[in-house]
Amino acid sequence: MTRIIADISLSLDGFVTGPDPGPENGLGTGGEALHAWAFSDDPVERRLLRGATARSGAVVLGRRLFDLVDGPHGWDESTGYGAAEVGRPAFVVVTGAPPPSVRRSDLDWTFVTTGLCDAVAIARERAEAASAREGRDLDVVLMGGGATIGAALTAGLVDVLSLHLAPVVLGAGTPLFTAGTPLSLVQRDVITTPNATHLTYDVR
Repeated sequence: MTRIIADISLSLDGFVTGPDPGPENGLGTGGEALHAWAFSDDPVERRLLRGATARSGAVVLGRRLFDLVDGPHGWDESTGYGAAEVGRPAFVVVTGAPPPSVRRSDLDWTFVTTGLCDAVAIARERAEAASAREGRDLDVVLMGGGATIGAALTAGLVDVLSLHLAPVVLGAGTPLFTAGTPLSLVQRDVITTPNATHLTYDVR
């Protein structure tokens, strides 16, 4: 069964970037600490990242995040989706208009201009096709940014919420959760590693 998994790292005070994120500093001031676990040599953190990357049949991201990962300081041959794992699932970008060109033309990009619901539906189709080819269940992963995941949670599109809680307080930045968005969650897993606490919830 193809699940829709929202997967994101955040600080103890609920931010998915530090203050002042921008093209030259995508995670904002101090935001690199959020992803320390993904670049760690700790064997448990490597196993978690490798498993999540391998289960990704399609990935949904917003336009701002696309502009960062496809920008001049974004993904390369050694660091990409899944950090050093450099996974190559189908990528589905929610955008008002497709970009005139892409830097990483070797990756499978689909640009959806009709909204998040359509993007998730297309990603599900891509993940199910990949599942059929590989003979195993693959997931759709919503990798961000925070506004895209927040909108998906509000719209009831998410089956599983996977949070990587970094031991840092950023004080400001891009919040994952905003007021007025109640969620009912069932805790399924908690794994503590040196650089994060990894929390998995089913979304009712």
